[in-house]
Parts: sequence; C-alpha cells; structure tokens
Amino acid sequence: MPRNARNKLTATQVKRVSKPGLYPDGAGLFLQVTTGIDGEPRKSWVLRYRSPAGRPREMGLGSIGVVDLVRARTKAEAARALVESGVDPIEQRKLERVRAATAEATTVTFKQAAERFLDAHKDSWKNPKHRQQWENTLKNYVYDVFGSVPVAAVDRNLVLRVVEPIWKTKTETASRVRSRIERVLDWAKARGLRTGENPAQWKGGLSHVLPARNKAQRVKHHAALAFADMPAFMSELRQRNGLSAKALEFTILTAARTNEALRATWQEIDLQEGVWTIPATRMKASREHRVPLSESALALLRPLKIGRPTDWVFPGYKKGKPLSDMTLLAMLKSLGRGDLTVHGFRSTFRDWAAERTDFAREVAEAALAHTVRDKVEAAYRRGDLFAKRRELMRQWAEYCDAPHVTEGAPAQSASE
Repeated sequence: MPRNARNKLTATQVKRVSKPGLYPDGAGLFLQVTTGIDGEPRKSWVLRYRSPAGRPREMGLGSIGVVDLVRARTKAEAARALVESGVDPIEQRKLERVRAATAEATTVTFKQAAERFLDAHKDSWKNPKHRQQWENTLKNYVYDVFGSVPVAAVDRNLVLRVVEPIWKTKTETASRVRSRIERVLDWAKARGLRTGENPAQWKGGLSHVLPARNKAQRVKHHAALAFADMPAFMSELRQRNGLSAKALEFTILTAARTNEALRATWQEIDLQEGVWTIPATRMKASREHRVPLSESALALLRPLKIGRPTDWVFPGYKKGKPLSDMTLLAMLKSLGRGDLTVHGFRSTFRDWAAERTDFAREVAEAALAHTVRDKVEAAYRRGDLFAKRRELMRQWAEYCDAPHVTEGAPAQSASE
C-alpha cells in the first residue's frame, strides 16, 4: 500500500466541513460528506485500498458521531496491517460477524429467544391480553422442558416432550403450544440463531408423528342457546337493569364478538345513521367492520349516551377500563344459564338465519364478520352487503322481541 502523506485533516476541519465530497486524510483514509434527506450534512469515514488479490476496495469505518478522527486513523491502520499480512479486512470483518453470530446461537436459550420474539411483536397484537397468553403458555408448558436449552439445539424430540403428553387430553392447548414454539423458532432462524428445518412445524413434520386434531379429540363448541328460546331469554334479560345486562343484550342484537362489543366506544357509533364502525385494529380479521344497528339496538344505546363522561359505551368498574367479559358470564349465571357462553349467541344468530330466513349464506357470514376462505369468492366480493345485513339485523331484533311460549331449554352445542 502506498505510504503517501498521512494525518492531513485536523479535528477542526472534520467538524466544520459541510460541502459534499471526499476529504483525504492520507494513506487511503477519507472523510466522506453527503447530504441527508433533511438537507443536513452526513459525515463518515471510508478507507480505500487494494486487496491482497489486487482488487480496489472501499471499507466503511463508521460515522463521525461514533468514530472520531483519532479512532478512524487507528481503525485504518489496523486494516492496512491486515492487507500487508495478506488478509482482506472486509472479508475478515464478515468472518468475525459470522463467528459472533455462531457464538450467540450457542448461548441464546429458547426462553431468551422467546422473550425477544415477544418484544419484537408486542406492537402488532391488538388484544393487550395476547402477550400474557403467550407468556403463560410458554411458562406453563415449555420453559421447564427446554427453556434453558440453546435455541439452536431445540429438536423434534424436545418439542414432542412438550406437546405429545397433552395432545389427546388438551388438544386445543397443545396445538397452540406447538404453533407458538414454531413461531419462536422461525424468528430465531431469521435472526441467524439456528439453522435447518423447524422441528415444531406441522405439515411434513409433526403431522407424521401425532394424530390430526379432529381425530385426537372431538371439538368442543361454544354452548349456545337454541334460537327458539331466544325470545324468552331476551324477555328475562330485559328485566335486569344493570349495565352488564345492557352489554349482553347489545352483544346479542349485533351478533358481535364479546371483546368487540365490550370495547366499543362512542366515537365508533353513529346514532343518527344507525351504524357502528369497528376499526380494523379491533377486528379478528384486521379489517374494518360496519354493523347496521337495529332500532332495538339504538333504543338501548340512546339512554346510555346521556351524561356519560367516558368514551366507553360500557365502562367498567375500574376507571378507564371497559366492562370485563367476566361480567357477562356472571350475568348468564345470575339468569340461571351458566351452561351458556356469550360467544355462543353468535351461533344462535347463525342457526336462526339459516333456519328461519331466506337470506343467502354470505349475508349471514358477513354479519358475523367471518373471513371468506374461498379465494375466488373473496376476489369477486367487493362490497360488505351492508343493505342486506341491515334488513337481516332488523329481522333478528324483531325475532328477539317476539312473544314467547317456552320458558327455556337445555343448551345445544354449536360452533362459530
């Protein structure tokens, strides 16, 4: 490497220069000045040299905010020494990074990887309980088995030690555990902490070892009220004056999911137009959902709006919080219907729509905000069938208001 004059720059020059360009310090070291998107100068160090193979190369040594003039010269001298010894400093730096990544992979445990995964995804989860559910699942089922094992060493046998014992007795839980392990391991691979196939993947992996979920255990559906008993149930519910009763009635009349209804805010509801617009951030499918409000639903809401200082339609007992879903379960128990679930009323609505109306299946599915699984059908469906859904919800409200004969019946099983 040419031993041309060195140390041409001074600290004052480095600080004051602002015109874009390359300013030589000597022996291939340059101060590089560029203009940022904000119009302000950006300064960094660049070393130009020829590799041992004779190729011209340019190596960044860092910005002046991190590397001052003295340190830049020190780093440049170290790089020149490598060249003189027959080593390309850029290739050496790449090798050191690979070694560091390899060393990290052998020391980062599965638990540490999982915690980093959770931190990386905390802003993408709509429900604040989601992270807690993840943490509880991993703590209760995974960490004791291989939480302290390097994430790079987790294999299929370890995954099976967690999943297999509960696959038949707690199939839904086991499936979630497997899926969460798989996602953590995928993240670890993307971060260079492990290599190879994912030992927790189902297709082509655990599917060859474990029985399919539908064969391992029959699906347990949400307990739902028979739709023939809805008028009687609604009549009894309306004899309760508390906010929990109103919230349950609103949930039933709108066929909404529990969290969608309980977290409703007045900003989402247009009482004049009779529309409740749930933002995408609160929807299971991450898509905005408009709910047509029947006159019964509007009659329920209007008195609640008067004198309410909170944004929540159904404010909870804790300041700044909405009602808890446990309050609705407590309401069902107080009505002597602890055998039911709130979510099951969506099934009641769906059964009623199928058995007692002529509305097309896609209208009822749209009312439930179900995702269209058929890709062709989804591609052609541009609207949200709002006008038809408004009529459907009007008829549903009228049915709930209808005179009743029966006093109640055992719960039936129905799925969402």
